[in-house]
Amino acid sequence: MNVDVTALPGIGVRKDFEVRSGRRVGVVAHRDGDIDLIVSKPDDPDAIAAQVPLSVDEASVLANLLGAPQLVAKLNDDHRDLPGITTRQLVLLAESPYAGRTLGETGMRTRTKTSIVAVMRAGQLHPSPGPDFTFTEGDQLVVVGTPEGLDAAAKILTHG
Repeated sequence: MNVDVTALPGIGVRKDFEVRSGRRVGVVAHRDGDIDLIVSKPDDPDAIAAQVPLSVDEASVLANLLGAPQLVAKLNDDHRDLPGITTRQLVLLAESPYAGRTLGETGMRTRTKTSIVAVMRAGQLHPSPGPDFTFTEGDQLVVVGTPEGLDAAAKILTHG
């Protein structure tokens, strides 16, 4: 899929792509740091039908909503021929005893036989985090293991 990048003099940069319907969807990253989600009019790809201003936090949440489920679906598809292996997305909540602590401190692999294969944070994918990777509230963890192991991992992330 091609993403078009267009300089908008005095404003910033527009990045968008064409979806199946023929409309264009993208963002305008303003020079001052503001971000707008944009959708073109059906009959004119250069005319904007909808523009939604987003804060940096809102843009991060939207990126996580769009990115993490796709990664989990892809991993589930990759593991389809491996009976008993499942992929699940777990969110690290503020009340988690591991917010602000490292992956190694969880003892996740030893305690549950699961693996945290990626972390989505603020729209950025962190693949294969090492034991020194520090978790932050709101991180979306992509975890692979047995259903029982994934249940145990969720309990550890919630209660310690």
